[in-house]
Amino acid sequence: MPKDKPLSTTPLQARRTDGGTPPLENWGIDSEYGVLRDVLLGPVETFGHMDNAAFSSIYRESAQLGRSWDHQSAMRQYREMCEAYTDAGVTIHTLPADEHLKYGVYARDSSFMTPWGAVITQMANPRRRGEYAAALRFYLDAGIPVYDMVTAGNFEGGDFHIVEPGAVLIGYTGMRCEEVSARQIGAWVEKEGWEVHYAYIDPFYVHIDLMVCMIAPKCAAVCLETTPDHVIDWLKSRKVELIPVGFRDTMALGCNVMSLGEDRVLVPADSKDLATRLRANGFKVYDPGMSMFTMMGGGIHCMAQSLRRDPH
Repeated sequence: MPKDKPLSTTPLQARRTDGGTPPLENWGIDSEYGVLRDVLLGPVETFGHMDNAAFSSIYRESAQLGRSWDHQSAMRQYREMCEAYTDAGVTIHTLPADEHLKYGVYARDSSFMTPWGAVITQMANPRRRGEYAAALRFYLDAGIPVYDMVTAGNFEGGDFHIVEPGAVLIGYTGMRCEEVSARQIGAWVEKEGWEVHYAYIDPFYVHIDLMVCMIAPKCAAVCLETTPDHVIDWLKSRKVELIPVGFRDTMALGCNVMSLGEDRVLVPADSKDLATRLRANGFKVYDPGMSMFTMMGGGIHCMAQSLRRDPH
């Protein structure tokens, strides 16, 4: 009779409560723009409609306008995105599929990565709360330490954005991400010696990565119309160059992009203005069509969790 598979020895709280947690050697990120080596995506096979109108202004508009959604088109777009990652030399990992987790494809929400390990989050939508299980199973099976798990309230990974090594931007809306949870996470990071800048944003804008995404050292795509002034001032104080993205493109998730490092960026095809600006500034742009995903409320950055980037 075969023996049971031994339980993982990966700790569920690698975080040292007083700070000084050692950075991981083989996993982790200290920026959003270091060369991306490993990425975590969600499964597209189980992706589909789910009651998310109360939690996403984008999905709510799609439902009201009766936008046409097709799973086969979503599969094609997902493959095109994966081909871009592969062409860029990125190793793709995928969360385990679960037929009940229709939005598990948005892998940014159920966890986020730090230099010290992964953080398992708390989802706001009751239909999505089970996504923590898929994320936890993945990290345990992959042998990636869990830095800690959010316990104070709702928080999703799209509101944790590493601007550069030693500085993180944490957003909250009071709905999908609550201030009490943002402060819990911020306190952990501050004990590691990092600076934290907090940003309340209107729930209409969902997550901070809808309007601010780092794309290179000292360079960010930013929606100036929606990003709070104090965030703009903080970014400028850190000498971050801001590439503006218009409101209409931002609300179509055109600012929600993924840096691949070395001046390479993954941008949705509909974000033509940003893609043009990036190419004019010498970036290599991958621009797959992502309409089947953006209309449901999540973009390229929402769909990807950086597992390993070259340190800066």
